[in-house]
Amino acid sequence: MRTSPGAAYDLGYHVVWCPGYRRPVLGGRVKDRLEERIHAKADEHDGEIVALEVLSDHVHLFVKPHPKHSPSYVAGQFKGCTSHHLRADFPHLRSQLPTLWSRSSFVATPGAVSAQTVQRHIETQDERSSKGGGRA
Repeated sequence: MRTSPGAAYDLGYHVVWCPGYRRPVLGGRVKDRLEERIHAKADEHDGEIVALEVLSDHVHLFVKPHPKHSPSYVAGQFKGCTSHHLRADFPHLRSQLPTLWSRSSFVATPGAVSAQTVQRHIETQDERSSKGGGRA
């Protein structure tokens, strides 16, 4: 449990996001730099990284943020910061992908969702969305 003036909290989120079209670009030095940036962003916002797993085509993050931050804000901060820095440090990411991350992310409280649901989200990230909402 963590405390701040006027509050005690133990809030956690499981955040999952993928590179555009689930391209396997998160290996080697890119993975190392991504992990470094995620930890720096958590420190910047007074958050605690409980677990982090970076696979070649997606990221799993268990984070305990300050309660003033909404789930979408937390996911957006990690995705925005890491995209900016990784694309600046690794020019091949700019040429391979118009944007590093897919527009979608998955956020849930740990234990509130099955691994099957998370996997289903990851698997749909290689689909190109159209206005009709299916494969284009």
